Amino acid sequence: MQKEVGMKKIRIAQIGLNQYSHSGEIFETLVKFPDIFEIVGYALVEDERETCANKIKHFDGYPELTLEQILNDPTIEAVTVETDEIHLTKYVQMAAEHGKHIHMEKPGGADLAAFERLIETVKAQGTVFHIGYMYRYNPFIREAIESVKRGELGEIFSVEAHMSRYDPPAVREWFNTLPGGMMFYLGCHLIDLVLQIQGAPKRVIPMTFSSGKDGIISPDYGLAMLEYDNGLSFVRMSGVEIGGGSRRQLVLVGDKKTLEIKPLERGLTEEEKQAYGPAKYAMTTERVERTLNEQGRSVKKQEKSEIFCRYDDMMQAFAAMVRGEKENPYTLEYELLLYRTLLQCCGI
Repeated sequence: MQKEVGMKKIRIAQIGLNQYSHSGEIFETLVKFPDIFEIVGYALVEDERETCANKIKHFDGYPELTLEQILNDPTIEAVTVETDEIHLTKYVQMAAEHGKHIHMEKPGGADLAAFERLIETVKAQGTVFHIGYMYRYNPFIREAIESVKRGELGEIFSVEAHMSRYDPPAVREWFNTLPGGMMFYLGCHLIDLVLQIQGAPKRVIPMTFSSGKDGIISPDYGLAMLEYDNGLSFVRMSGVEIGGGSRRQLVLVGDKKTLEIKPLERGLTEEEKQAYGPAKYAMTTERVERTLNEQGRSVKKQEKSEIFCRYDDMMQAFAAMVRGEKENPYTLEYELLLYRTLLQCCGI
């Protein structure tokens, strides 16, 4: 997205940092587009000066403000709220009450009533509410969802989604601060995909448990089954899977076609880096389509995506929504459905 000559910059500030998500990268993306965003500053909340001391460097060169300065400055029209997950709804509610356009780290806090109140506040304000689910701007995932809507896969029987990795003990201990642990932390990304493809499930069967690795008892493994009229879909994630990142995948099974995207994201090779140039979180992905030929045999078609940057499209889309150039395809009603379903998958 190129900024048009004379287009007014969006005055924006960031509220918070998080320990184990991508708050620093979100701020760096704002910095990357000075023709779109005018960064006013940032505020640290809760105990972030201690818990996120290693991330404060992302703010170098920008003024630290108080939360009140950001909220009460009418010239700051937008905020990114990037606190630890458990605090998100609290600070987004404050921003919403002050009429700010909001980009929020996923998925929100742990209180359903508070999230419902937030949705009502945003609806009353008529402001942008944009959540940073990381696969919403993945090109092959977007194309897959659009192809489902066009009926190209036929009737969908099942969606299978995996998102695992290998976490150190400190992160697995931290899972105890979240309802459902790994399901809440990473499972939210996968549930988002299933709901976009299949809508609200008839029933959710949650299964979260602890591997007990290193003597740590925390919900570091999650699995949830989502029941639909014509089949079962599932999401699975683990914090103790060696090489889990390379097995992250989305599989759509329809009566016309099976589509597999794996890995969901792949870092660039050295050759690709040389060709593309320096870019943080630049990546590609791959997909395999399988159909039946006239003889009833499976035919395979494999493709690799163009290079994309995970957060570039995300934050440029947010800017377009703030300027009124783009409608948010994720309605408030959908975000509330997603949040409620996530809590069900966490066993709440």
